[in-house]
Amino acid sequence: MSIFMASSCSGSSENAAGQYIIVNEGRFFNGDSVYRFAGANMWYAPLIAATDRGRLASELDSLAGIGIRNLRIMTGAEGPEGLPAHIAPSLQPSPGEYNDMLLEGLDIMIAELEKRDMKAVLYLTNSWEWSGGFSAYLEWAGKGKAVIPAVDGYEAYVKYASQFVLCDSAKRMYMEHVERIVGRTNSVTGRPYRESPAIMAWQICNEPRPFSKEGKEAFADWIKGTAALIKRFDPNHMVSTGSEGHVGCELDMELWERIHSYPEIDYATIHIWPANWGWARSEDLGADLPYAMARTTEYIAEHSLRAKAMGKPLVIEEFGYPRDGRAFAIGSPTDARDRYYAHVLSYLTDTAMVDGVNFWGWGGSAVPLHETWQKGDPYTGDPAQEPQGLYSVFASDSSTVAIIERAAKSVTRD
Repeated sequence: MSIFMASSCSGSSENAAGQYIIVNEGRFFNGDSVYRFAGANMWYAPLIAATDRGRLASELDSLAGIGIRNLRIMTGAEGPEGLPAHIAPSLQPSPGEYNDMLLEGLDIMIAELEKRDMKAVLYLTNSWEWSGGFSAYLEWAGKGKAVIPAVDGYEAYVKYASQFVLCDSAKRMYMEHVERIVGRTNSVTGRPYRESPAIMAWQICNEPRPFSKEGKEAFADWIKGTAALIKRFDPNHMVSTGSEGHVGCELDMELWERIHSYPEIDYATIHIWPANWGWARSEDLGADLPYAMARTTEYIAEHSLRAKAMGKPLVIEEFGYPRDGRAFAIGSPTDARDRYYAHVLSYLTDTAMVDGVNFWGWGGSAVPLHETWQKGDPYTGDPAQEPQGLYSVFASDSSTVAIIERAAKSVTRD
């Protein structure tokens, strides 16, 4: 597949004009300029494009106003609606059946990004249940009813999800979805997705995991094969994995390095979740902050070293820290979170260790109606299974927004 790598990264005349972000000598470039960014996760953007276009425009304008011009976005959910801890509406409620309203929402979102000269990383599925993902494809493949961690327990979910990379029929349905989305022509602009300047990269999955030691080989093969498929349909845009780092590779750093060493994968990714990973106790997030920062430094450094050895940029494409006391109400204090945000963003602004950072996630103007998301509630940065507001950055979180804005505008000036 090296022919696709060459066309993606070394230079058509369109790339020279800066239409697509490329990688050259281990760095991102937009035309002749080095491209570095502080960005946001806004997984729900296509949903509000379909259901509340005014909010989409308002949120994009707010983000652009603080210097955020790079977004990480989910293309849509899989599986039937009405499941616990599952967002709605679903883009693909059953195999090969698509919600035309949501496809149009995806088109609208890309068109709105193009108007604002903003970039997006679009992930094509999810390893977690809140949008269907692996479990939806497994149920469709006849592996039994989809397991829901909130109902059946986390270990039961891991066992169920571990079948995905070993199940040819589940992977085949996913590949058909990849072809459908990557090969799509935008109904708003009339432009094929492969020609959109708003797409920075396609992403194979949000937080892909083998979910077992036995699945590692099949997992690596799936990553490589999917990346090659995407390049075949779209030789212009980059491809990334969506990996959390070695935490998402069964604590196997060699596996993380392997899946990012493929020529079809253009850059490396990590996610960092101190409270979720036990680096910070929920009962004393402030007291545990120094330890969380130290572990974060180690995590960034070890992955940055490997990425640089491969000659590829590294993006921290998810990170978050709860509000003080693990509160989630709008207006609740964010002192520990603000200090953690400043720490992570310093690796972008003050070092050459990372090339982009996307915080999780933008809640913007949303006002949550329930502790956990229910159908009809406004979308926030927190997915359906989490307290709404726990990790979200709302427009009213002035201290956090100020830290993000300083970082975003600092790298833009560079």
